[in-house]
Amino acid sequence: MKISDQVLERVEGQKERIGQLLLKHTSLTEGQLEEALEIQHESGMLLGEILLKKNYIHPHDLIKVLCHQVDIPYVNELKLDEIDPNLTLNISINYAKNHEILPILETEFSLTLLVTNPFNFDAINDIQEIFKKEVKLIVSSPLKVQDAINRVYERANRNVVDSIEGDFDENLDLDGPIDILEAGADEAPVIRFVNSIIFRAIKERASDIHIEPYEKEVVYRFRVNRVMREILRQPIKTQASVTSRLKVMTKSMDIAEKRLPQDGRIKIKMAGKDIDIRVSVVPIQNGERIVMRVLEKSNNILTLENLGFHGANLKALDELSKRKHGVVYVSGPTGHGKTTTLFAMLDRINTPDKMIITVEDPVEYELQGISQIQVNHKIDLTFARALRSILRQNPDVIMVGETRDLETAEMAIQASLTGHFVLSTIHTNDASSAPNRLIDMGVQPFLIASSLAAVLAQRLIRTLCNDCKEAYTPTEYDFQMLDIKSLPSDAQLYKPKGCPKCNYLGYASMTVVSELLILTDDIRPLILKKEDANTVKKMAMKNGMKSLRQDALEKVFRGITSVEEMVRAINEEDEETQH
Repeated sequence: MKISDQVLERVEGQKERIGQLLLKHTSLTEGQLEEALEIQHESGMLLGEILLKKNYIHPHDLIKVLCHQVDIPYVNELKLDEIDPNLTLNISINYAKNHEILPILETEFSLTLLVTNPFNFDAINDIQEIFKKEVKLIVSSPLKVQDAINRVYERANRNVVDSIEGDFDENLDLDGPIDILEAGADEAPVIRFVNSIIFRAIKERASDIHIEPYEKEVVYRFRVNRVMREILRQPIKTQASVTSRLKVMTKSMDIAEKRLPQDGRIKIKMAGKDIDIRVSVVPIQNGERIVMRVLEKSNNILTLENLGFHGANLKALDELSKRKHGVVYVSGPTGHGKTTTLFAMLDRINTPDKMIITVEDPVEYELQGISQIQVNHKIDLTFARALRSILRQNPDVIMVGETRDLETAEMAIQASLTGHFVLSTIHTNDASSAPNRLIDMGVQPFLIASSLAAVLAQRLIRTLCNDCKEAYTPTEYDFQMLDIKSLPSDAQLYKPKGCPKCNYLGYASMTVVSELLILTDDIRPLILKKEDANTVKKMAMKNGMKSLRQDALEKVFRGITSVEEMVRAINEEDEETQH
């Protein structure tokens, strides 16, 4: 008998009305129930649907009561250590999370399933078909079930790693990109495990994979949307095999060398997409710490609008894209989308009448109509050397992946002075610090003042999930953090809640907050005098520049992000520059 038939039989056998059960087991009041019953009498809608629309009950309160009505156990505490992780072998973690379903106990004749919704008949019957046994249901909250899924699947992964004996498949073809989707069950456990870690990171859109050895265990962490989170822990005995496997995959690292830092690169093809992984290995007290930067090579360039630019900054960037000469720098910390912004600008510039050349490390996006050079330090093909050669090609627009030394900076500036439009990145905390950073490198102030067109500083911040964000009335703490006395008339603050669509994080994706320093006639004399960044910033804000904090504040008011995320992502600025 299918599980749907069993549940329906139980529903038909129950006589206690759902309204009375909701009064007993939830915070629903008699008045709210009477109001809902009147609406039901007039509209014919289901009582539960009315109560949910009125926000008189939480969706899972209704599930709790329905469980009571059909005699299905509802539990608040789960003994996760007693769940056999082998029950999950034929069910992918994505399926389990999407349907919030987990097999927790198997006997000779039955299978017990942990679910959040006992009326998700399709998923329950799918599991019944896999195990070919009678299914019994236990219900718990979404948070409890998602946590159980994560923990049980982590233990399933650990069981795979426990079988590693220190060797790997020496005969694996490493001549071309490795297709993770083709990693079969007959391969060595270490290969399957490493593949699964990389596969999961790419699926979860992680920008970095961290493998950190400690005294007794190895911790695996992902950085997703700029926030680090732990994925799983493994016994320390597995670390050497995993490290060796990753070194082999780079084709350039020395497996025997464990005392010196090493860098390498892994090229992977997954689902038809080319993935470039930059690997950094550093020896520490308990082994070798590994960080892998995951870059998806894509031909799909986001527009400036889609990245999060708006208003005056968007208009100014559009105007800068039309320039014939000058240098535009994009600044910000590593991993905050500087290269993506540069390519969004290049995409605006890229027309058949323009000749564009880039030099990058690595080439992250591939654009039709643009010539791209990959830096190669092994043969001394540096940014500066490539830039010198580029100038002999007579381009209209040059993009330099990063300005990190005097030679590159001076050549970029000289190129702009001879009629080229140059785009590059630079590492500074804000836009106003860029001129001083160039002076510190050794560039003459008069060259900066005459060639620099603008500096864009940016940060990535998380955006609230539109499916579950909650509006609320700001507290005194919120006003203090926002440094305001009252909200604008059209502003509304939201806070994260969490739902299945955002993996119960409350945040969905990322957006840009920015400040754009335009080199005006008021700013250039300050650079010539080598004035400090704070003085430059004051003058720029007097001329209308919005700071990173102010741009983030606008996104808080528009309900795009939360107060907490703004405080986390944007460094506190000097009190004087705020007023």
